Amino acid sequence: MVNTGMQLISFTCAVTGWVMAIAVTALPQWKVTAFIGPNILTSEIVWQGIWMNCIYQTTGHMQCKTYDSLLALPPDIQAARALMCVAIFLGWLSCTVSCCGMKCTTCAGDDRHAKAGIALSGGVLFILTGLCVLIPVSWTANTVVQDFYNPNVPIQKKRELGQAIYLGWAAAVILIISGIVLSSTCSYIENGHYRRGYMGRSFANSRPSPLDPPKPITTNSVPLKEYV
Repeated sequence: MVNTGMQLISFTCAVTGWVMAIAVTALPQWKVTAFIGPNILTSEIVWQGIWMNCIYQTTGHMQCKTYDSLLALPPDIQAARALMCVAIFLGWLSCTVSCCGMKCTTCAGDDRHAKAGIALSGGVLFILTGLCVLIPVSWTANTVVQDFYNPNVPIQKKRELGQAIYLGWAAAVILIISGIVLSSTCSYIENGHYRRGYMGRSFANSRPSPLDPPKPITTNSVPLKEYV
């Protein structure tokens, strides 16, 4: 029961992290205006995402425009597009595989060996999903920090970390930890033995049956004639 509860908790957290990754992909707040120098008194806030640029005014009006050319984008944005799409697909695949491998489902029947392997695969896929989210988010954050402290970059073009970056870090951590916990609940070992959870080790065959005839008692004592 404890192992089943751990599976449910880790699976729920992993699905939450996957939904957060989808939100990170759609949000435009990857890079935001740095309020330094002349930008302190600006009435506009610039948001830069991986799909569009948005200008938010203090009056509440917001205007967004998608990028015209993919090849004109910086490398971190191009990589973020590809990896976040891969992360969304892997997250969907992880949810499907993990559902089949959980002990509270009837998929794969009573084959505990198969369910343990499926659960392990689902956990590994969740870990890969978290890495696919962590890489582009960290890459973009590193680019923002480097440009911020680069004296050759004009102040008007300096950006700060947006909310999507922090949300992406949280999603990656949740996915990776949930994948590790889900994988640890898989109790099958390669040598064929099982730990707790999927299958307990049976000692029924090691106990003698009451119907079996008694075995003769043998001793290793030395014959008496040798002492004569």
